Amino acid sequence: MGDLARIGIAIPEELLEEFDRLIERRGYETRSEAVRDLVRKELVDEISASPNMEVYGTVTLIYDHHARLLLDKLTEIQHQHHGAIISSLHVHLDHDNCLEVILVRGKSTLVQKLANALIATKGVKHGRFMLTTSGRGLP
Repeated sequence: MGDLARIGIAIPEELLEEFDRLIERRGYETRSEAVRDLVRKELVDEISASPNMEVYGTVTLIYDHHARLLLDKLTEIQHQHHGAIISSLHVHLDHDNCLEVILVRGKSTLVQKLANALIATKGVKHGRFMLTTSGRGLP
């Protein structure tokens, strides 16, 4: 980390109290550490929103593996986007439910389209897409 700049901000006392509770729950030692992470998160979100930016992410799916043709559909979607798939992990949660985590990389619009297709597949109970950058260029 380079030179540190000190800044002052004014926020309502109730908001500060809520922020202090949040940073305590998350284990930050100082407000400064928490604020730096919040700023970096916003920068990553901004970078990731650029359609042609190279991004990385995870697509997490929960589904009933007994759902008719679901595994075939999910596999087909992944094969159609094989260049964006880094790896996948399949876990049997119980007799009926599976967790699949798919690591993706590529242009922001492409991986978002892939994630949407997987999550929207009939039979998927729940899905979530988490997007990030490589971290290059972040202070």
